[in-house]
Amino acid sequence: MLKEFYRIMRAGGYKPAAVMGIISGILIFGITASGFQYFYPQANPLATDIIHSYTNQQNWSLLALSVTGVIMLLTLVAILREIIAWPRFQQPFVNIAAAICGLVYISVPMTLLIFIAYGSGRYEPGRVFCLIFFVWAADTGAYFAGKSFGKHKLAPSISPGKTWEGWAGGAALTLLVGWAAGYFLPDISLSHRLVAAGVVAVFGPLGDLAESMLKRSAGVKDSGTFLPGHGGLLDRFDAFLLVLPVLALLQVLVG
Repeated sequence: MLKEFYRIMRAGGYKPAAVMGIISGILIFGITASGFQYFYPQANPLATDIIHSYTNQQNWSLLALSVTGVIMLLTLVAILREIIAWPRFQQPFVNIAAAICGLVYISVPMTLLIFIAYGSGRYEPGRVFCLIFFVWAADTGAYFAGKSFGKHKLAPSISPGKTWEGWAGGAALTLLVGWAAGYFLPDISLSHRLVAAGVVAVFGPLGDLAESMLKRSAGVKDSGTFLPGHGGLLDRFDAFLLVLPVLALLQVLVG
């Protein structure tokens, strides 16, 4: 997804430090995944008691500092790159901003999938699958409702095919799936499932519109060719980019 983002940026005339950006994205994901292995003893039975003697506050501070350090390192490398390449690369600070934006827009939100999976203090992949089903339900409901009843355009200048009726159909199906998911994931309470479904219903379409706006601004039809006939990975998972930060914040605030 990050590679596709930088490809779109290049198509728009910018020259972000794509290789360093992708490496930084991998580091952010790896650091976070490793951190969660140490945060929760049940996630890593081989971890020593000394590691777990640190408080959660210290753990979170260390993780946040590490992720911030990766972003700052990318900023430094991107600045050095622009200094060396000047004046061959025009708009140096726009190039730097594009490189950093890839991490903020894609890497950090997708890394929050780890946070969602460990939300109860132990690894629960069902939480991730539940979220995927919600996003699929929103897309499916919006498609069929929009095709059958769509009349009022949602954002015609960005995505002419999206309608308010389609959004309503997607939201309704997402909430229905949120209720029905209790038969498969009884450990997740109904209130949590419905709140997550509501977040997907509202912020999922916004994520889709944001990615459509990104492609239109660069004159690109699809983010990539990873899935022939369906575009790239960024086209398939754009809804997650705004849904995940909201769900993670709610998880921190209300559990």
